[in-house]
Amino acid sequence: MPSQAREHASIATTKEIVARRLARAIEATALLAKQATSVEEVCDLARATLERGGLIATAGNGGSAAEALHLAEELVGRYEHNRAPLRAVCLCADPTAMSCIANDYGFEHVFARPATAVLRSGDLLVLFSTSGNSANLLLAARAAKDRGARVLGILGKGGGKLLPLCDHAIVVGGEDSAMIQEAHQIIMHAVCEACDQLAPTNV
Repeated sequence: MPSQAREHASIATTKEIVARRLARAIEATALLAKQATSVEEVCDLARATLERGGLIATAGNGGSAAEALHLAEELVGRYEHNRAPLRAVCLCADPTAMSCIANDYGFEHVFARPATAVLRSGDLLVLFSTSGNSANLLLAARAAKDRGARVLGILGKGGGKLLPLCDHAIVVGGEDSAMIQEAHQIIMHAVCEACDQLAPTNV
């Protein structure tokens, strides 16, 4: 078969793409269901951190940065109920700080420096990563532990180098990054719902 014909034959139809994504989403949920107890523990950890006045800081790269930002904004704003804001900050949220740190110290330090600045004992750093191998997340985890904060990894693909640096972790199996991030989204929403009950309503 000519190379052009082979290339054309490998292009998936829209129907095939949608079917594949739906199948992967179902697989992501099934994998996560096997770790339901771990998801409960993560929810309890986040809620306990906030109950005792701690701060939840979040970070990630790319799509994982979006999930980190999503978690922080739901806690500070609201999830399902009107309530008082909860103490949370996303370390990816300030492009001026990130570009400044990347320019002056290197991109691997963009989370470690703000983590050092804001985290204290009793706080929690939540790191989203599909690979667990990003240098900036590894340094952030070490910085958090140096400050006495706990580190929660919401990870994929075996957990990578980040896994042993985490005090708590959930590792979603599989090699498909989109599927892993879909499972991470479920975890993130479970945390939001658990924490939603903490603060007074009608605020």
